[in-house]
Amino acid sequence: MSGPREIFVRISRCTGCKTCEIACAVEHSASKNLFAAVSERPTPKTRVYVEGVLPDKRVPVLCRHCDDAPCMHACISGAIRRTAEGVVLTDTDKCIGCWTCVMVCPYGVIGRHLETHRSYRCDRCPGREIPACVSSCPTDALIYKTVGSFSDDVRKHVAEEMIAAKEE
Repeated sequence: MSGPREIFVRISRCTGCKTCEIACAVEHSASKNLFAAVSERPTPKTRVYVEGVLPDKRVPVLCRHCDDAPCMHACISGAIRRTAEGVVLTDTDKCIGCWTCVMVCPYGVIGRHLETHRSYRCDRCPGREIPACVSSCPTDALIYKTVGSFSDDVRKHVAEEMIAAKEE
């Protein structure tokens, strides 16, 4: 299926290991190395957040790159733009650190980097075929596919479950 790829979350597969958070921070570090990234300044920041919803449930939350992105409309310095692939990016050179984008994000996933006084968000790891969070997930809770391809897989899975239930 054609179209831009998105990062989808299969909530039932997330164990809360936070491997995606670590991989994201390392990918956005200067060294791209876990051991070196720990001591870097400015400190590398993750752009995916594994949140505990219930005592035993964890959910990775990240930028949805909204079609009508409130952060992009609210940015007073024009630092936020959309690429041809539909990825919403923040130009840190233009960001003035007013945090308006942080306030209007409906998912709460735009971070404030206090050391650089700039905002940051998921950029889907430009230059990588698959974003670091997705490729690092040991349970395949994060998937990088087109909407059509993801929907096809979900329908097939539901059909398989229906057939299995009928056979029992």
